Amino acid sequence: MTNTDQALRILETALLCGQQALTVRDMQTLYQETLSDPEIRGLLDQLAASWEGKGIELVEVATGWRFQSRLEMREYLDRLHPEKPPRYTRATMETLAIIAYRQPVTRGDMEDIRGVTINSLLIKQLEDRGWVEVIGHREAPGRPALFATTKQFLDDLGLASLGDLPPLEAMGQANADMLADAVSGVSGVSELLMAAPEVAAITAGVGDVAGLEPVDVQNLSLPVADPAAPSV
Repeated sequence: MTNTDQALRILETALLCGQQALTVRDMQTLYQETLSDPEIRGLLDQLAASWEGKGIELVEVATGWRFQSRLEMREYLDRLHPEKPPRYTRATMETLAIIAYRQPVTRGDMEDIRGVTINSLLIKQLEDRGWVEVIGHREAPGRPALFATTKQFLDDLGLASLGDLPPLEAMGQANADMLADAVSGVSGVSELLMAAPEVAAITAGVGDVAGLEPVDVQNLSLPVADPAAPSV
């Protein structure tokens, strides 16, 4: 076995057995700091390629690298755990969309965009879920809290950064296929896309909110991510 083969074996084992995503720094610790950042990333590329065509894949998310089931496998894995994921109201999903695309924002900003008062319990629900957090305070009367999304939010959507979110304008142009995908729970990103088309119109400053096609967002929910592959 070559040194590269052994390095890949070590890395693959650590990623498969890990309970959470591993950073490049974590991976360097595996090799007692003997491998550089580019060398680690080269191993990650090789490892990802070796899993092509299989039911799980190696992906980079906000907190690092992890193995997770491919989206097309979700319907089969759900049969093992038929319980339904948490449901979120229209107001909750609209608020989450505002924070995701306009962060950092205050509660007042959100209320101005939505045009209604936001219940503090709604924001607490998002905080308890680990999707949003207070990152500071605006220098204004009362120093209102500034809310932003967390790395956990990106991890649960399977995204590496906020830059991977679909363009805001796509939220108001999602087609029927994307809606069907969202309702079936296949794609967390699609569910966020469809969650608040009215918010997209308001924040983008285009279109008449009342003229948009209504979407039944009360029956949508963001899926819980698979933090790792099934035990092997």
